[in-house]
Amino acid sequence: MDKTRSARFSSADCALSIKFMINKIKELRAKYNLTQEELAKRAGVRRETIVFLEQGKYNPSLKLAHDVAIALQSTIEELFLFDEKKL
Repeated sequence: MDKTRSARFSSADCALSIKFMINKIKELRAKYNLTQEELAKRAGVRRETIVFLEQGKYNPSLKLAHDVAIALQSTIEELFLFDEKKL
């Protein structure tokens, strides 16, 4: 594996990938009548993390995606979708 390959991707490249990911966090949070603060507590993160996830400004780690999905009684696959038309 080429160890220099990861250095070729800038933060702008990462930001572009976030735009193609759609999440249903806000929708499911509303379904269960949870505030951002309540969801954050259930997922073990700060409220700001939930805000950034809902706004698509943050690309979650696999662990964070799993924790949020569990807190929303969902799965990662149901919670995070990729807009394949843009990929």
